[in-house]
Amino acid sequence: MKVPPIRVMIVEDSLAAQKLLVRILSQDDQIEVVAVASSGEEALAQLTHISPDLITMDVHLPGIDGLAATRQIMETKPVPVIVVSTSCLVEDVERAYQLIEAGALAAVAKPISIGKDDFQANSARLIQTIKDMAAVKVVKRWPRANKIDQPVKAGDFLNNQIKIIAIGASTGGPPVIEAILKDLPADYPASILLVQHIAPGFLAGMVEWLKHSLKLQVKVAQDGEKLQNGTVYLSPEDKHLGVSQGCIALSDEPPEQGHRPAVSFLFQSLADNQPAGCLALLLTGMGKDGAAALLALKQKGAITIAQDKESSVVHGMPGAAIDIGGACHIMKPGGIAALLSSLSKLRVRECS
Repeated sequence: MKVPPIRVMIVEDSLAAQKLLVRILSQDDQIEVVAVASSGEEALAQLTHISPDLITMDVHLPGIDGLAATRQIMETKPVPVIVVSTSCLVEDVERAYQLIEAGALAAVAKPISIGKDDFQANSARLIQTIKDMAAVKVVKRWPRANKIDQPVKAGDFLNNQIKIIAIGASTGGPPVIEAILKDLPADYPASILLVQHIAPGFLAGMVEWLKHSLKLQVKVAQDGEKLQNGTVYLSPEDKHLGVSQGCIALSDEPPEQGHRPAVSFLFQSLADNQPAGCLALLLTGMGKDGAAALLALKQKGAITIAQDKESSVVHGMPGAAIDIGGACHIMKPGGIAALLSSLSKLRVRECS
């Protein structure tokens, strides 16, 4: 039986960009463009009588902008949304992460010029992202009031002298990462290493978005720098992130499961070099990246946590880890946030 095409609505105010996006998507027989809207108001009006499988959303729109439109869509008629943004401007990319926080699933660079070297790559990435994200039929937003699923005493974690918190995430990850880290103090007594699957060109915007949301220092990791407490290190684009003797160790080794940076590389690096004092979190995401390496960390004595299915936009990565026994605990983001915060408070009381 023939699989029906993915029905896509394009929300884009530029007529030239509209025509180009329609042309790109129409070249794939698995995608059908069913509507085009030039504003947020027009998109919301069309959604009253059509039901696309996915929406591509521009950041800048006249009237109701991309952020407000995405929020209203998530509140009234949830549909998978992909942000399609010009990636060369940090301000635009940072704005794209605000749309992801509002419920969009991913952000990709807008193919803007047929003659540019990256046009074909950006076009292919857009098409593949549409195919991947259209499979996310229910877009869920986790409530901030979530509690820990099972009793986990912060003192149990404190006894392990947590020095490094390693986080791996993919689809749906940015708002969860922001939520679990936002209340941690600037003098937090651990380093935080982060691998988030994102499209090329969107790293600087994510750094700026997190800087505005967190009290912690946020930066792109540099090879050889010594780990500092209270700092979030993001993997550079197209580099694996690891550790060696308390320092950042970047790598050009081949992609793992199609990813560089890969969560599995970070977790395995910690399992090989510094499993003691490590707390690893595997959050929402498509695929299995990080699952086997989370198990390796657990077997070396690290504390491992996988996000629960109910709160995950896509439970692929944490679900794969749970299936093979890689998670010491299965928790909701609210519970993880409370736990990380309590670790800090306990350390302060211990040292006072």
